[in-house]
Amino acid sequence: MLTTEETRRYSRQMQLPEIGLKGQTKIAAGRVVIAGLGGLGSIGAYYLAAAGVGHLRLVDRDRVALDNLNRQILHASADIGRSKAASAAEKLTRLNPHCRFEAIETDIGYGNVEALIEGCNVIFDATDNRATRQVLNSASVKKRVPFVYGGISGWEGTASTFIPGQTPCFSCLFPPMAETVEAEPPPALGPTAGLVASLQCLDTLRLLIGLVPRLAGRLQQFSGSTMEFRTLPIDRNPHCPVCSRLQCPSSP
Repeated sequence: MLTTEETRRYSRQMQLPEIGLKGQTKIAAGRVVIAGLGGLGSIGAYYLAAAGVGHLRLVDRDRVALDNLNRQILHASADIGRSKAASAAEKLTRLNPHCRFEAIETDIGYGNVEALIEGCNVIFDATDNRATRQVLNSASVKKRVPFVYGGISGWEGTASTFIPGQTPCFSCLFPPMAETVEAEPPPALGPTAGLVASLQCLDTLRLLIGLVPRLAGRLQQFSGSTMEFRTLPIDRNPHCPVCSRLQCPSSP
């Protein structure tokens, strides 16, 4: 049940017929793991906390650095050197004390990923490399937890939602590959991260209230240099090493 204060706090979004009291109660009962507290994770965590998601598990191995601050708006100059997970939890607690924030400072790997997503309704991908996303995708498929993906590079951004058993998975779109050398981090622009993370938040909230996510089985592309959006269907790979054994349609 929502308190009187919570009902007032969320009153503007509860005016939406798709949300209302019933939907807001579902949001309050939601549990989301946010993998990465950088540019995408800053926006994602902030909007989901503001919307009243009851439990956010915040996972990041890194500490705040000066060159993060052009886009990672959960952190400030005074946070340089601090754990990103702890820094994020502190700001989010001030934003919304009705939510629970669980800060975890760790790498995400095959050895711990299932424990990190345990009990969560949605995996919110805010990482910056394909290898970690493959780890998250593998756990998503195995545990049947929806995976909301986002990625940016400079002016360009992409987002999609993968639902095990219903849509293609991340590995259908980006097949696993051996990474011999760690790639240089791509250029990163704050507004691009903000836009992509906002798209991810919309689909995350739709999942929590029981609506069909709009990016399920689709790849949303955005170009900040042309201000154009393009939506592409994602085909399931019948030979995908991750999801080929699940019963998935060939198209969304």
